[in-house]
Amino acid sequence: MAFFRKVFNECAGKFPQLETDSAYADATALNLIMKPWTFDVMVTENMFGDILSDLSAGLVGGMGMAPSSDIGDRHALFQPAHGSAPDIVGQGKANPTAMLLSAAMMLEWLGETHDNARILEAGGMLSSAIERAFGEKQLLPFEFGGSSGTVDITRAVINAIERNA
Repeated sequence: MAFFRKVFNECAGKFPQLETDSAYADATALNLIMKPWTFDVMVTENMFGDILSDLSAGLVGGMGMAPSSDIGDRHALFQPAHGSAPDIVGQGKANPTAMLLSAAMMLEWLGETHDNARILEAGGMLSSAIERAFGEKQLLPFEFGGSSGTVDITRAVINAIERNA
């Protein structure tokens, strides 16, 4: 833990304009529940990051709504925070929102990393379409007690993109 904190502080020192803080995982979990609005970006070790990201997913409605990214200096990985959900395989119940949001984050990262406005715009377009699709109050995924499945949510996002294209 001391090594991780040392590396974090060295890296953070290169960006004095950013406000940083350190906390133990248990205190962070409590603060995520009590005042989640105080968090923006968290840098953690893998085990604690996995635990805290699952808790954070619960705060936004569940794993089906939680995108995820692992970003390094030159490379990044984007994926939904949820696992494979073998209990609903083949039933059309999987919520694709986390996957779509992860794709939007990936496009935005690629656009910024490669200074490509078109890719950056595509990421923003996808994010906005997801917001509009859910903002119309017609979608309610299974994990929220609704009946909107994989196809319904995907179609609604595609329709939102097409309406604003």
